Amino acid sequence: MGRVQLLATGGTIASRHGPGGLAARTPAAELLAAAGSPAGVTVTTSDLSTVGSFALDTSDLRGLVAEARRCLVEGVDGVVVTHGTDTMEESAYLADLVHDDPRPIVFTGAQRPFDSPAPDGPRNLADALRVASTPAARDLGVLLCFDGHVFAARGVRKVETLRSGAFAAPGRGPVLRVDGDAVTSLARPPRGPALPLDLAADLPRVDVVPLYLGADDTLLRAAVAAGAAGIVLQAFGAGNATPVVAATVADLVSGGLPVLVSSRVPSGPVAPLYTGGGGADLARDGALLAGDLSPWQARLLLAAALAVSPDDPLTVVAGHLAAWNRIRDRVEGVQG
Repeated sequence: MGRVQLLATGGTIASRHGPGGLAARTPAAELLAAAGSPAGVTVTTSDLSTVGSFALDTSDLRGLVAEARRCLVEGVDGVVVTHGTDTMEESAYLADLVHDDPRPIVFTGAQRPFDSPAPDGPRNLADALRVASTPAARDLGVLLCFDGHVFAARGVRKVETLRSGAFAAPGRGPVLRVDGDAVTSLARPPRGPALPLDLAADLPRVDVVPLYLGADDTLLRAAVAAGAAGIVLQAFGAGNATPVVAATVADLVSGGLPVLVSSRVPSGPVAPLYTGGGGADLARDGALLAGDLSPWQARLLLAAALAVSPDDPLTVVAGHLAAWNRIRDRVEGVQG
């Protein structure tokens, strides 16, 4: 008989209608009662919070990840986290950065509230519990289970604001599919090395600066003035910026501020292709290209690297990305 720990944090899956709007107030035990436990699996529950994930901060996130890891130490076969969809991709990714256990941590939630005439939360939770207890989910890292599909934490994105199929992994696809009682393996994602992050310590501030037509360096300089220890550019296309932003990045990097470059495009990697403010200039001047990581996941990687190695975070980031790419190439070679 398997054992799974359910950690509830709130979100739409726990929300009910009220006079001011939706609010998360359904406890974990009630969520479990609506979903049911898989046959042969014992599920225990804990309530960590009851808020929308838009109200969480990095302190809440570190506490959540630490609690999930503590549950694994106590011997459960897997952990399921119910979470709001707004920031689920970020929470799952930070958990994955430090996850060094073959047993899964599975995030799930809902697009329709608990008291909806047709809630999607019970099915998503039932699927997540099944995934957390199946051998097929072992050695896949942290997972996100939603609408019958299971995605690796790295690369997953919320792609729909309201539809039930809220998540996708652009350029990657799901790693498992859940059909009733059956969990089918679709892919084996690479797993990079876990970072030795101290979850009891604050994460350094890293800001995401968006690029848009005609953007100047006002937001970039404001982020630095506000105390950002690192910057992620949400760049154009394959990693390009306006000339004025590129010039300011060069100044900041030369002064010791780490800068990562991601794209505002949902799918595909950044690459050092263009000059005149493009990715070639950014890379030449010392910014690090973050592959196909979303700006939000790149932000957490840089923050974790700053915490692990404040004097040389880009070496940690580069090493992590390179190791992940080597593992990916080996996995794809075997699968091919």
